[in-house]
Amino acid sequence: MLHENLLITLLLLFAVSMIVMLGKKLKISYPVFLVLTGLGISFIPGIPAFEISPDWIFMVILPPLLYQTAWNISWSGFWKWKKSIGMLAFGLVLFTSCIVAYFSHAFIPGFTMPLGLLLGAIISPPDAIAANSVLQELKVPRQTVTILEGESLMNDAASLIVFRFALEAVLTGKFVKEEAAIAFVVVGVMGVLIGLAFAVLFYAIHRYLPTTPSMDATLELLAPYFMYLVAEHYGYSGVMAVVSGGLFMSFRSMKLHNYAISRLHSAAIGSVIVFILNGLVFILIGLQLPVVVEGIHGYSLYSAIKYAVVISLLTIVIRMFWLFFTSFIPAWLRAKMRQGEKKPRWQSAFLISWSGMRGVVSLASALSVPLLLNNGHIFPQRNLILFITFTVILVTLILQGLTLPFVTRFLRIEDFETVVPADEQEADMNKRLLLIALKELNEKYTGDVEQNEMLQRFKSELERDLLLHSEPVESAGQVRQQILRFSDVSNNILRNLRKELTRMRRENLFDDEMLRKREMQMDLDEARIYHKLH
Repeated sequence: MLHENLLITLLLLFAVSMIVMLGKKLKISYPVFLVLTGLGISFIPGIPAFEISPDWIFMVILPPLLYQTAWNISWSGFWKWKKSIGMLAFGLVLFTSCIVAYFSHAFIPGFTMPLGLLLGAIISPPDAIAANSVLQELKVPRQTVTILEGESLMNDAASLIVFRFALEAVLTGKFVKEEAAIAFVVVGVMGVLIGLAFAVLFYAIHRYLPTTPSMDATLELLAPYFMYLVAEHYGYSGVMAVVSGGLFMSFRSMKLHNYAISRLHSAAIGSVIVFILNGLVFILIGLQLPVVVEGIHGYSLYSAIKYAVVISLLTIVIRMFWLFFTSFIPAWLRAKMRQGEKKPRWQSAFLISWSGMRGVVSLASALSVPLLLNNGHIFPQRNLILFITFTVILVTLILQGLTLPFVTRFLRIEDFETVVPADEQEADMNKRLLLIALKELNEKYTGDVEQNEMLQRFKSELERDLLLHSEPVESAGQVRQQILRFSDVSNNILRNLRKELTRMRRENLFDDEMLRKREMQMDLDEARIYHKLH
């Protein structure tokens, strides 16, 4: 049994890699393509049923994904757009949950208000990974990406807290608004405190103990699990713990590692883990179709599809209404808007509203609904809730995911917030750093530079780079040609050096450890050349 499960998992990982490469070739977002492929595979006769365990998603997959998102988010952007992120992550989640609760209660026979609130909490949080995978291939404002990333960090916590209280109301038949509101705050705040406590602990370990790059990567892998599991064990929000801890570590990231190589090592391992987990989850979502359809009882397939499609469209409309209402109504009401303040752009609001694709958190929440109530009776409408959730994920991923590139190009959105283009910012930043380095060499280490040939070469390289960043705009084309030629020559030389390393290894001229160290140095040199070119 273990052998078969391991083989199936490996085959899925291989399929994910091939599908992602094919999706890049076809210019289709990989989450959307993986879900479509999973759907196609589910129709093949003889394919075994794949059922996702909600515990596996919440305890194994979600913590590292949230942690990596928090780690990579722009802290300054997150703080700058905190109001917009908060309105989406908390305001929109609560608004969506309430509207879906009232609508489903009125629209679906036998659907109570607590069940509607439960459904609303399940389908309210968008999956920004799906949106970002589309947007990263397009030219969109960094502001939009930051808001979506920030929303994805916070809305999972909000939706899961609402889900927890709605589920309790269905199970026990009791729901006190005042107690739920207080508990909502306590669960979130305590989760934040636990996350920050663990973040401080892991930061101290990274910063002050003699770690190695491998140890640093291991600690970064363990941190989100400690944050999440401890918070959940005491009944608080594990999501808020991971998010707050991840944001703290991101804010302190420049002082985190004792070795520069640790950052490269940890980033590489983190990107691989995120790719594997995301890929598996999205293809498994598509493979859930047979399990979900077989579970429908008490409704015809036509009725279930009708309810699911209507609610899917409702979630899209709710998000669009919320974005435009919160973006423009307050602006129109504020008197200072008439005094020269920038007006919000409808294109940005539309793009963010159209990026509300649902994903793995919604499916995991639906799957975690128990089979029985506390009194032993069957949980009402569980299968319909699961089917509606699955349909919402499919409709939003396929409809919005496939059309998002066309919408972006149609809107012709430019980065309204960035006054200075990114390439000019990078050139200015590099120039400032180079000037500081040269100033320190000239003022503090003049004698060392005169006597040390390696320092002389280092100074010459700094002066060359400074000259590169000081070129006037009119010679930009000439500089570009020089960089391209520099890249070609350098890569050719490195290629020949690698051949020589291969010969040395074949003839056992040096220890393998020394050869690997030199090979790593060549990799870093090649990465530096690539950065110059791009």
